[in-house]
Amino acid sequence: MVARLVIAAPSSGAGKTTVATGLMAAFAGRGLAVSPHKVGPDYIDPGYHALATGRPGRNLDAYMCGTGLIAPLFEHGARGCDLAVVEGVMGLYDGAADQGELASTAQVAKILKAPVVLVVDASSQSRSVAALVHGFASWDPEVRIGGVILNKVATDRHEHLLREALGGSGVPVLGVLRRAPAVATPSRHLGLVPVAERQAAAVAAVAAQGEQVLQGCDLDALLALARSAPELHAEAWEPLRSWADVPQGATGGRNPATGPHPAQNRGRRPVVAVAGGAAFTFSYAEHTELLTAAGAEVVTFDPLRDEALPDGTSGLVIGGGFPEMYGAELSANEPLRKAVAALAASGAPVAAECAGLLYLARSLDGTPMCGVLDADARMSERLTLGYRDAVAVSDSSLAAAGARMRGHEFHRTVIEPGAGMQAAWGLRQPERRMEGFVQQGVHASYVHTHWAGAPEAAVRFVEHCANGPAA
Repeated sequence: MVARLVIAAPSSGAGKTTVATGLMAAFAGRGLAVSPHKVGPDYIDPGYHALATGRPGRNLDAYMCGTGLIAPLFEHGARGCDLAVVEGVMGLYDGAADQGELASTAQVAKILKAPVVLVVDASSQSRSVAALVHGFASWDPEVRIGGVILNKVATDRHEHLLREALGGSGVPVLGVLRRAPAVATPSRHLGLVPVAERQAAAVAAVAAQGEQVLQGCDLDALLALARSAPELHAEAWEPLRSWADVPQGATGGRNPATGPHPAQNRGRRPVVAVAGGAAFTFSYAEHTELLTAAGAEVVTFDPLRDEALPDGTSGLVIGGGFPEMYGAELSANEPLRKAVAALAASGAPVAAECAGLLYLARSLDGTPMCGVLDADARMSERLTLGYRDAVAVSDSSLAAAGARMRGHEFHRTVIEPGAGMQAAWGLRQPERRMEGFVQQGVHASYVHTHWAGAPEAAVRFVEHCANGPAA
């Protein structure tokens, strides 16, 4: 059994990431193997978690992957670990809009049968903290709040008032953290600055967070709470355990109940190049695992530095990130832009999400990009954020027409036009609209997807890579 804690808060901004990352670093510093997890679709926080633990940060998103996969994905990530720390999303009971508790931290905590530690920003309250904690602890009797960590406490006197107020609440104080500039992580228009963009500073910040938690929290009590979680009795997720995971006809090829897929049967592993580096930091670890299990040789490259695609590239995956911060550098790498355009023109499979969509555009804020798509992108004042229920409009290297997938959008850019002559998705909520581009082997869209919830996407993509460029 893996000991486990869920780190939650009454709202965003209370310090969940600082506390969760600090706990991961502090327990790892004690020699424990710590498995890091994040509720929801966020890509950035798991990067800090990985830095603290030395293991991939993994997301637990009940909207995109379904509630039935939460425990298996957790067990997959936590395999061989002593302790798992799960950072929540938004407020404890906040989830997908108009979907009740779906995708909330509370729902994930209940699925994992995990005790919750509530992080409270105590900077502007004293006795009222007891009413706040009581309300959260009593709202849903299935959610077990095992303790509270008081964050941004000003003075010893302030701490005394808070502890006195919580003395009769039945919820123990497991930590008190003072304001500490050294643990702060800079933010910009989409949240924290990713680790890959500030590696040395991020290492120092995570170390400071670990030290703050070590000094301010009762690690023994927190570990005892984590070990009080009952057996989960869930089988760990395996990428493409068998072809039974893939719906009949989803890949366009045959679909036996068991055994290797056609790409493996061809006797060669098609090379799938995956964009990485500072400009393309948004990816889920399960995507690479699924591509590999589907028969691909996955090779990472950095569009900021590499002037050519990896040798033998049969397909290209360009995920999310911040190309708008590196527009000049990406544009200056003209040899790679031409290589990407040539690969796309050959009909090879290309899957691009959000940042990848911008990179394939003709221009970004007036700066030349790859020119694969007859579209131009620019920064916007408007934040587009939320889950999406999508239906594939056109057959593509990623999905068969009519296939339904769930994803999310998260960007402050716009692309004009917003959809090509062949759109990628028809979005069903929160508004109905066509979105993205399908042309030859290219599937480009603002919508981020999690392939653990739709493994047929990885299989279909690799199969297209093995079959050669589209006509």
